[in-house]
Formats: sequence, C-alpha cells, structure tokens
Amino acid sequence: MISTDETERVRQIAVWSRALTVAECDRVRAGMQIRTYGRGETLGAEGQPVEHWIGVLEGLVKVGTVSPDGKDITFAGMHAGGWFGEGSLLKNECRRYEVVALRPTRAVLLDRATFFWLYENSVPFNQFLITQLNERLGQFIGLIEHARKLDTTTRVARALAGLFNPVLYPGAGQTLAITQEELGLLAGVSRPIANQALRDLERQGLVHVTYGEVTVPDPLALMHLGEERQINTE
Repeated sequence: MISTDETERVRQIAVWSRALTVAECDRVRAGMQIRTYGRGETLGAEGQPVEHWIGVLEGLVKVGTVSPDGKDITFAGMHAGGWFGEGSLLKNECRRYEVVALRPTRAVLLDRATFFWLYENSVPFNQFLITQLNERLGQFIGLIEHARKLDTTTRVARALAGLFNPVLYPGAGQTLAITQEELGLLAGVSRPIANQALRDLERQGLVHVTYGEVTVPDPLALMHLGEERQINTE
C-alpha cells in the first residue's frame, strides 16, 4: 500500500483514477506499491506470469524482446504517465516481452486483484482501458504502415511523436530524456540514421536535440510531416 504522501503524485500520472469515487480510490491505494529500479533492471520478465498492471512514475523503460539470433528488438518506449500490461492481465497470459529500465525508474504496481476489481466495478476505468487499448492499437498499426511507406526521417519523426501521445502520456511536456540509440530502436533504424534524421528535423525547427534529451515544441507537426510527405509522393 502506498503512503498518503505519495497518493497525489500517483494521481498525477494515473489519469484513470481521477474519475473514481473516494471509496474506489481507497481500494486502489491499498492494492498499489511503488518500486525503484536501477538502469538495466527488469520490471517484468518475458515468459513470466503477469501479476501487476504497471505505470511509470519517473524514468524511462523499453518494452522488447530478443530474437532467436540474439538481436535486441524494441517494441515501444514508456515514460512517466504510461501504463502497460493490461492486455496480458485481461488475457491471463504470461508476459510476451521484457520490460527494462533505461535509466533509474520509479514504477507504480497495481496488483491483479485490484485491477480486476476495477474492471468489474468501475465504468470510468473500463472507458479508460478501451481508450488506451484503441490508442495503442492505432499507434502500432501506424508504425507498421510507416515502416513500409515513409522515409527514414519521417519514421523517426513518427516514433518520436508517439512518445508525446497525449492519450498514452498525458502531461508529458515538451522534453523527453531519450538517447539516439533508443529512438533508433523504436523507429527501426540504426543509431547513425536516427542521428541524421534528428539533425534533419532540427534544421526544420521541429525538434531541439541536446545530450540525452529531445525537445519537441509541437508533436503534431511531426505527425503532419509524415502526412505531407506521403501526399507529395502520391
């Protein structure tokens, strides 16, 4: 159970909790715990039973796997405000990916029993889950489409814009701590190509790159960049 002092910080990143009643919030708080992970530590191991729904309170994690030939494959990045694992919980299956902290990270863990209690009793919580699953599905479909149709700069732009998705990461701000290697993995390109793409985007005024961080003044502009390039080539 998290302390009363930590409750407000959790509510800031758990937007789904804001529509809950006082009694529901008390039930949720009793089923929550906060854990701290160092860089490289695993929040959830591939193939293990999923016992918690996880939210990132602070830090950055990657969701991925290792191919049979030993290649590290990243499916997505998650930062403060992001929640994940609901699919595996709902399907009652073992985790199909590994979740690793890319830098010191604090995460909120909501236990399985409380998750399903909310699922069975809270209409607002179910509405959040539907919105979250739908948004994530659209994002992944878009990434597959972009990988096939868009140039590398636009693919990097779309991958970066996805990390500022206001539904998945409400209140994310304009600056994200992420390395060029991490962004390259998310976009499906090498680090040098990610670097080149970021410089191209910076020349266009769409991003500002500093060591280990990228600032995006207008994430929608990155999304529109891809749409414009597709239209221009049709």
